[in-house]
Amino acid sequence: MLSKKRVKLLKRASIVTLIFGFLVIHFFVPRLISEIRNPVVSLIKRNKNSSFNITTKKDSKLKQKEVVFSSFDNNKLSARLTYSSLDSAKGTVILLHGIRANKDQFKNVIDFLSENGFNSVALDSRAHGKSEGSFCSFGVNEKKDVKSLIDYLSLNENLNHFGVWGQSLGGAIGLQAMGYDERIKFGIIESAFSEFRTIVNDYFDLHAGFSYTPFSNYLVNRAGQIAEFDSNDASPIAYCKNINQPILIVHGNEDERINIKYARANFSKIPSSKKEFIEIDSANHSNVWKVGGDAYFERVLAFMNENKSLSK
Repeated sequence: MLSKKRVKLLKRASIVTLIFGFLVIHFFVPRLISEIRNPVVSLIKRNKNSSFNITTKKDSKLKQKEVVFSSFDNNKLSARLTYSSLDSAKGTVILLHGIRANKDQFKNVIDFLSENGFNSVALDSRAHGKSEGSFCSFGVNEKKDVKSLIDYLSLNENLNHFGVWGQSLGGAIGLQAMGYDERIKFGIIESAFSEFRTIVNDYFDLHAGFSYTPFSNYLVNRAGQIAEFDSNDASPIAYCKNINQPILIVHGNEDERINIKYARANFSKIPSSKKEFIEIDSANHSNVWKVGGDAYFERVLAFMNENKSLSK
């Protein structure tokens, strides 16, 4: 039998372990969700999007400029503006990358858009790339950043007829931005989630092998508190009901990170009379462009040409 002294030590050790575990869960784990520049997160290996070389003219010369503008809460945000290679532009496409990526994710797409007559603005989302900030708010603040970018481009670059093209988190931001700002005239939304709460629960199941909704909801609430955003507002599907603009919803049917059912749910809530769902057969979360290939980009270009600016 254990001595009374050992029993006391075990009890104390158990209490200390429980307190330490609670402190880690309460203060540290939520930061792994929303704190983009957290050094621990940078050590975790993540699946990166597969690159795909879109067919373009190799000798094309791009006219570009770096843009820095202020967000609604005075963060300095970085973007790269690339002009149409044609004499006139058909519109301006705002490019929105996935979580823990940056605007360089769209290098080949920028060439593709310029060659086909569209300006593009590749944005480093807050806390990503060269933009200021520490936390991601999963669209709550980012949709307002897109509005601020459109304000800046309209006033300082005399640009208009804006569209959005977003991947994963960028797609979720794009949905929220389209429902928030009617100046966005069309959207291409790839591999987006429907609700922040749901996707955090799914990620626990994917990476830890289990999920418990009350626990994941607790972490979501704490992540919002730490990063100072309303976690209930991080809901792309709630903004879908306000989207009357033309839109493409795109998803791979082998996506294990964000299930295609969320794309279908988003699509069902969009009242736009010009909406299309593209299911990329055999594509996962990271290789929609590669699996879709040139045929996919031709479909996207056809969609954008259908919704281009009519002004010269």
